[in-house]
Amino acid sequence: MNDTASVGPLEGIKVLEYTGEIAPWAGKILAELGAEVIRLEPLDGSHTRWYEPFLADTPHPEKSLFFWHYNLRKRSLALDINSESGKKIFLKLISDVDVLLEDQTPGHMLELGLDYPQLAAVNSDLIHAAVTPFGQNGPRSKDPAIDLTILAGAGPAWSCGYDDHKLPPVRGGGGQGYHTASHWAVIGILTAIIARKELGKGQYIDVNAHAASNVSTEAASYSWLVAEQTVQRQTGRHAGVRPSSPTQVKAADGRWINSGVPARQGKDFQKTYDWLAEAGLLEEFPEAPLLQLGATRDGFLNLGAISSGEDPEGAEIFAAGRAAMVLLIESLSAYEYFTGAQQRGFQCGIIYSPEEVVQDVHFIDRGFPLEIHHPELNQSFIYPGVPYKFLGSPCEIKRRPPLLGEHTVEVLREIGYTPENIEVFQSENILG
Repeated sequence: MNDTASVGPLEGIKVLEYTGEIAPWAGKILAELGAEVIRLEPLDGSHTRWYEPFLADTPHPEKSLFFWHYNLRKRSLALDINSESGKKIFLKLISDVDVLLEDQTPGHMLELGLDYPQLAAVNSDLIHAAVTPFGQNGPRSKDPAIDLTILAGAGPAWSCGYDDHKLPPVRGGGGQGYHTASHWAVIGILTAIIARKELGKGQYIDVNAHAASNVSTEAASYSWLVAEQTVQRQTGRHAGVRPSSPTQVKAADGRWINSGVPARQGKDFQKTYDWLAEAGLLEEFPEAPLLQLGATRDGFLNLGAISSGEDPEGAEIFAAGRAAMVLLIESLSAYEYFTGAQQRGFQCGIIYSPEEVVQDVHFIDRGFPLEIHHPELNQSFIYPGVPYKFLGSPCEIKRRPPLLGEHTVEVLREIGYTPENIEVFQSENILG
């Protein structure tokens, strides 16, 4: 494939998305991978079109920045799915797509007569992914939930916050509970697409958002299940049973740095020593001989042996590597440290505001800030671009979020309906 093509690895995959608030992120990811995503909306539009913030603080269903963010690259089909004609159109759509992604209340699709057995009878290749707070049939399947309660009940909120435990836990921002469920939905869909080649048929995927967040708690869940130990939240680093050293450091220009992982093998200790020398900081760092000692060691330091006290020399070397990074951060501007660490292969990151992220030259050179034109407003806006690059199949579809029902007629024609058919549907008031 030409490396300048704009299609992604899911080119040719068609997705019908029937979502509210929980799973549009999954549809967005599939669109970023090059799938054609048709967003099914009720005649008066998705309720998320009324989620703030709004462009110019003007509430309007076509100016919700929330809706814009989640629906970039998608098309909109407005249809009364509760009507008999609407159900027939829905089934015809199902016969033409690879994936149905929905986050309806458990039992809703069954009530409509559009549950998976009904849909699979129309299209045996269909992959049906249903995303709900607690799954379809569990004891809590009917319980109400929001993103916050999913994060709190499943465990991630406990692990997020500060070293000062007088402060309460912090909720992961940006719809993190719903996003986690959406990621698991995408993983399931991609796996089912691969499996379909071997099985010769699609399958049903039941995504439990609560379970998805619970298994995404890093060490928290299994520390308790295996050892009945409770991890404790820490500022800017992984929650752990035992406290670890702070990793957020203020740079010389007042910005904060997540210092990341310090040296752990010989070549890294040598790089750290050389960096101190280049920065003229060796005289300020009496632990420099420990870095030189670390440079003579083979392989990686064993952090388990260090934490257990089995390698006291390794513990001193590791601590010297971390202290060296702190001195470098405190002596350099945040950007100087960031670029210097990147050049030497060390993980780190500047703590940015969202506005600063899209202004960073690394992100700009990478093409992450994406300018999208809205002809209906005669304005262009900056969106987050695709967060991954596939060299063989890059995807950069510059399609703005859809207006309500903007593609209804277009989609119906694509699945075989004639202008006369569509005119009848319009007279029945089932199309938007």
